[in-house]
Amino acid sequence: MIIVMGAGAAQKEIRTVIARIKALGYTPHPIFGKERTVIGAIGDERGKIVLQGLESLPGVERVVPILKPYKLASREVKPERTVIRIAPGVTVGDRQLLVIAGPCSVESEAQMIETALAVRKAGAHVLRGGAWKPRTSPYAFQGLEVKGLKILRKAGDRAGMPIVTEVMTPADVDLIAQFSDILQVGARNVQNFSLLKRIGKSKRPILLKRGMMTTITEYLMSAEYCLSEGSRQVILCERGIRTFEDATRNTLDLSAIPVLKDRTHLPVIADPSHATGVARLVPPMACAAVAAGADGLMIEVHPTPEKALSDGPQSLTFPKFAEMMAMLRPFIAAAGRTL
Repeated sequence: MIIVMGAGAAQKEIRTVIARIKALGYTPHPIFGKERTVIGAIGDERGKIVLQGLESLPGVERVVPILKPYKLASREVKPERTVIRIAPGVTVGDRQLLVIAGPCSVESEAQMIETALAVRKAGAHVLRGGAWKPRTSPYAFQGLEVKGLKILRKAGDRAGMPIVTEVMTPADVDLIAQFSDILQVGARNVQNFSLLKRIGKSKRPILLKRGMMTTITEYLMSAEYCLSEGSRQVILCERGIRTFEDATRNTLDLSAIPVLKDRTHLPVIADPSHATGVARLVPPMACAAVAAGADGLMIEVHPTPEKALSDGPQSLTFPKFAEMMAMLRPFIAAAGRTL
C-alpha cells in the first residue's frame, strides 16, 4: 500500500503514520518528495486491507494499493525520477549523461592510471575496473582482488574520478565499500538474493546489471531486494540479453530502456560493450542508447586491447573512445542532456 500524506502534513503526523504501519506488522518506507511525502507499507499482501484504516489519521490524504509486484521500484510509489549523486558534480538520473569508462579488469597500476587520465580527458565521469572477475572458465584471469581494488582507487584519485567495481559475495561488501564509490552487481549475480539483500544495506550507490536471461519484471524485483533493505540509490544497467543471434556477444535490448523508464523511477544506463562484444559496434550502439533515453553509458576502454587479460575485443582504444565521445555530442544535445 501507498500512504499519501497531504501537502501540508506535519512531521509529527508523518511519524504517527510510520509508527502505526509498524504496529500493524508492516515495514514503512517513507519517500520525501518536493511537494508531499509518500510512505510505502511493505509486508504480507493478505492483510493489507487493515492499512486502509490509516486514511482516518490526521495528515493522510489517501491510501492506495500498489499494483506492481515491485513496490518500491515502481513509479506508483515515486512518480518523479530518482537522481543519484555519486560525487560532487557527478549525478545520474537528471540532465547529465553519466559516462563510466575503463577496462574490464585491473591489470596494473600503470594501466589504470593511464586509462583514468585518458578517459577523464575525453569526458568520462566515473572510472570502472574489475578487481574480482567472475569468469566462465575457472582457468581465466580472475582479477587482482584486494591489490586491484587499491590500484583502482589510486587511479581514480589521481584523475579526480569516482570509481565503480563489482562485488561478488556478501562477505566482500564492507571491504569494497571502503574503496569504491559505486558497488556493482554483475549480470551473473542479478538473482543472487543474499548478495542483493546485503548490498542493499550499504550506503553506496548500487549499479545493478540486468541478467542475460532476465525479464524486465524479474530485473525490477532484483532491484526491489536492494530497495527493501533501505537503499535509495540503485542504478539499472541494460547490458544485452542472450538470444539466438551469434553475430554479437549478446543482443542489446534498446526497448528495455524506455520500458524501464516507464515502469520505474530508477536511473537506467546502457553497456554497449558487453552487449555487442565488438569494439567497432560500441559507438553506434552507444548513440542509439542515448537516443532511446538512457541516463548514462558504461564503456570498456583499454590502452592496448590486443593485450588485455579479459574482454579485449570489445574494448575501445583511447583515440576510439575520444572519437565516440565526439560522436555522442549531437545525440546528447538532441536528447536534451549535457555531459
